[in-house]
Amino acid sequence: MTVVDQAVRDAVRVPTTRRYLMCEPRYFAVEYSINPWMDPSKPASAERAVEQWRELRDTYRRLGHTVEEITPQPGLPDMVFSANSGTVIDGRVLGSRFRAPQRTAEAEHFRRWFVEHGYRDLTMPSKINEAEGDFAWTGRLLLAGTGFRTDPEAHGEAQEALGVPVVSLRLIDPKFYHLDTALFVLAEATDSTPAQVAYYPAAFSAGSLRVLRRLFPDAVEATAADAECFGLNAVSDGRNVVLPVEATALGARLAERGYEPVYVDISELRKAGGGPKCCTMEIRK
Repeated sequence: MTVVDQAVRDAVRVPTTRRYLMCEPRYFAVEYSINPWMDPSKPASAERAVEQWRELRDTYRRLGHTVEEITPQPGLPDMVFSANSGTVIDGRVLGSRFRAPQRTAEAEHFRRWFVEHGYRDLTMPSKINEAEGDFAWTGRLLLAGTGFRTDPEAHGEAQEALGVPVVSLRLIDPKFYHLDTALFVLAEATDSTPAQVAYYPAAFSAGSLRVLRRLFPDAVEATAADAECFGLNAVSDGRNVVLPVEATALGARLAERGYEPVYVDISELRKAGGGPKCCTMEIRK
């Protein structure tokens, strides 16, 4: 790459500092199965999960982002997946309501965190709503997944609570049970540039796929291999893209677009069906 090429890349892909809420997997375990990735018969190590989580947290901090932490609670092994517990846009908070009874209690712990940290514009949903697991903010639209976890009616609740337009997308492959396993936002829309996303086409219904291709004609369309290593459960700040170490093919294609792939090992966390994004709730003020 020439100096000129590098200058063009730097000018096009500008990172923005973010604020994240995370939860250490102190009580991580695979004790039940609520998605196709979870197998309680296979060993899972909380110690190894904590090591991987800390590396993810520290990666965000090295990139200049702020990471806040909520205290993990015993008996809630999936509380590490903080993305499922809240959606925050312009300081408005929409909490969560879990489908699986094993995770129900997580919602109240996150609600209390927001209250204790001064968030007054907070709504708890009446419909099943697994938050950023199924909601992706593009800067203009909230993409909202359904099909396995979040109720379609929760999309209307999100529009009312957050005051942003919502576009519903139907997921059809149980391996990609949340939207954040099949799609992520590479760069949010600005006044001068459209949003850019990456997604796995086969995870979506035919109609939803037509919607995505209409909204994002310049999207990165991922392969099955990209998706199955949780490459789309990634976190982008507009330039740096944090994704699993196995997702090198996807990373190479993102680099061709001017993004900087940043690889992390989430192999232990993936045993519970989670990756970088699952562990990361973004707080947008």
